[in-house]
Amino acid sequence: MAVAITCAPMTRAVRPAAQSLLGIFLGDDIHYRASAQAYGDGGATALARALALFIDRPELGFVWVAHTTIDTSSVAIGACVVCRAISTSCGAVVAKLDDVCVHPDWLARGVGGAMLTALIAHLRLEGIARIDSACHRDNAGAWRFYERLGFVSLDEERIALLL
Repeated sequence: MAVAITCAPMTRAVRPAAQSLLGIFLGDDIHYRASAQAYGDGGATALARALALFIDRPELGFVWVAHTTIDTSSVAIGACVVCRAISTSCGAVVAKLDDVCVHPDWLARGVGGAMLTALIAHLRLEGIARIDSACHRDNAGAWRFYERLGFVSLDEERIALLL
């Protein structure tokens, strides 16, 4: 059964639902947890600060939220983080995609694909030239998901330095 999904950038009203979704991902995803220390993961407090920054500084990026309607209420069922950057190779603004997550009750129902398809269309309208992301080498399901959407491997590893 197809699920009707709408997507939009996070607003103040949707922030608690986005925080819950992203908190589940950051707390439970084994692939994220494997590198969380290197990322300087600050837990729920850091997530709350980040979401406040997205609300206060939308020029830096946004949280993209997927919703469906249950009874007469809109329910957030997926989210991902999008930051803007300038690419010297493209000579244009690109997007950095992180923390793609779907609520566990909605997995394998087309939510992630619909959410990213809508995001791609939104970013094209913004004039974004490319979407960069990362995927844990051992997360075969995520690799297949991204490849179905047209992402290609860059054969490089993401690295980080905490300041």
